[in-house]
Amino acid sequence: MIASVSLNPALDLTYALPALVPGSSHRVSEVIARAGGKGVNVARVLHRLGAPVLVLGLAGGATGERLEAELTGAGLPARFTRLAAETRRTVTVVAGGSATVLNEPGPPVTGAEWAEFRATFASQVRQARVVVLSGSRPPGVPESAYADLVTVARAAGAEAIVDAEGPALLGALAAGPAVAKPNAEEAAGLLGRPVRTRDDAVAVAHRLVRDGAGAGVVSRGADGFVAVAGGATYHARVPEAVHGNPTGAGDALAAVLAAGLVAGTPWPEVFARAVAVSAAAVACPYAGEYDDAVAARLLPVATVEQL
Repeated sequence: MIASVSLNPALDLTYALPALVPGSSHRVSEVIARAGGKGVNVARVLHRLGAPVLVLGLAGGATGERLEAELTGAGLPARFTRLAAETRRTVTVVAGGSATVLNEPGPPVTGAEWAEFRATFASQVRQARVVVLSGSRPPGVPESAYADLVTVARAAGAEAIVDAEGPALLGALAAGPAVAKPNAEEAAGLLGRPVRTRDDAVAVAHRLVRDGAGAGVVSRGADGFVAVAGGATYHARVPEAVHGNPTGAGDALAAVLAAGLVAGTPWPEVFARAVAVSAAAVACPYAGEYDDAVAARLLPVATVEQL
């Protein structure tokens, strides 16, 4: 089983428009409301891939109840620690082949609520082979949360994948996750400047491994991702740009990495599938899904170049 942790889930509202014009009024052609947040998106893709998955997280209020009900309806088992505060919402406007995302702040979490979640995590992780820790922390969750959860997971015999940024990522590296997977924007904090080139991304991936991760992966949008794993450096990409909503591409990448760890698949094969599925996720209007036909078309032509 794979546990996907979502400390700051959201009820995602996606609005589809022909075009987004700032400062004007719009008539929305389609509205989709569903449970989201990076950890939930990872779980959705794992479910699509056929991997047993459990969502662990924090949820509160009527929005949290709606989020839990939607996951249950989608066939995704979840164990949420209840919060007194209301779960956040996000709004994504998809228009003209691009996405504009508005993220509400997360709900405050008390010390008692965090202690309850940590106890639940420690209990559930004993059944997990891999734990995915991704996304932001709501107010009140300590900066050391991911480092702490990596330590608990490893003590229980589970490998951890961390998709985070800033001090949360740095702390988690010291705890020794199997994979650290920031995107280029998140990786800029480690490099000390924007990640503009492949060499920049490679430098960050090497630092991720040097600082404690078993493998380092840095995603670069349409240019695929670079990875340092098993003593080798790779660049994975597909030969065409996929247009749509890119917000869930990194979550799809993390999901395939987790499934590959469980299966013990060699890294080059994992990376080829990961770059195809993450690109196929862009073709879907909302995060947590990927287009099967696009993934099937891209997998045979995906390249994993050893640098």
